[in-house]
Amino acid sequence: MKDFLSDLMQHKEEELVKGCIQKNRQIQREVYEKYAQSMMCIARRYTKSDMEAEDVLQEAFVKVFTKIDTFKKDSTLGAWIKRIVINTALNSQRGKMYAQPMEDVTDFNYQDVRERLMADIAYEQLLAYIRELPSGSQMVFNLHVLEGFNHKEIGEKLGISEGTSKSQLSRAKRLLQEKIIKNDEITANHYGR
Repeated sequence: MKDFLSDLMQHKEEELVKGCIQKNRQIQREVYEKYAQSMMCIARRYTKSDMEAEDVLQEAFVKVFTKIDTFKKDSTLGAWIKRIVINTALNSQRGKMYAQPMEDVTDFNYQDVRERLMADIAYEQLLAYIRELPSGSQMVFNLHVLEGFNHKEIGEKLGISEGTSKSQLSRAKRLLQEKIIKNDEITANHYGR
């Protein structure tokens, strides 16, 4: 049964790709509707506003539909679209990233700040904190923590050294921890804890 469902899903994905190659608007709409919401979540993490995220998403789907003939079956269609969305977001933010200085050090020794589980923070609040990070830190944090890239891969994608990637990740974590702790203090004061 599992193999049957897998084959059925693969066949459906092949039909979607074929329809997009043929520029079938109905199939393109189906692909967009299937993936837009999850891809918007990704675009939002890499941008500073929802309007920027919408621009990234629109540009990414234009690329998807114009380059669909380059899709190889070495990954799922969703994974391929996700790569395009991430790369489009990175390209849109690249100029902003270098407007702020990035330190290239191999080891940052920040004082240990109490650990906090990200699961305790509402998604929208965490997204707001991530969007407040300096562009370089924001991109490195997303690529490393949320997408699973290592520092060498991040360095290659962003044109920075591994040390810069590591320092930007440390900076992002420190800034996020500070924001979380500050929010906890405000909440505690507000509710008299």
